[in-house]
Amino acid sequence: MAALLRYLPFILTLVLLVSAIVDLIRIDPSRVRSLPKGLWAVIIIAIAIIGPILWFTLGRERLEQRNHGRYRPAPSAPDDDPAFLQRLAQEKAREERIRDLEKRLSELDGDTDGDTPKSPR
Repeated sequence: MAALLRYLPFILTLVLLVSAIVDLIRIDPSRVRSLPKGLWAVIIIAIAIIGPILWFTLGRERLEQRNHGRYRPAPSAPDDDPAFLQRLAQEKAREERIRDLEKRLSELDGDTDGDTPKSPR
């Protein structure tokens, strides 16, 4: 047990170092902040404990914070989506135009009772 406690700081440093390097390799380059990935790798390896901590706090961009106005968050309900509401308004206006045109057409045909005129044989 005493031997394990003696090596515990080395084991924790190694785990932190490996996890930071694996995360650096797997992360998309567009999510890396401040420095290029190669320079981050050198910092992580050269500065054993502080390098990985710097990587996790300063070097990587979190997925939740990626927005920066480039992406619109997904709406929680259909009535929160402006595109959906605009599409509904357009459909309603289109249906109203169609009803208005049908009414005008029936007035032009002289068909006031709603029956379609029969064609002569």
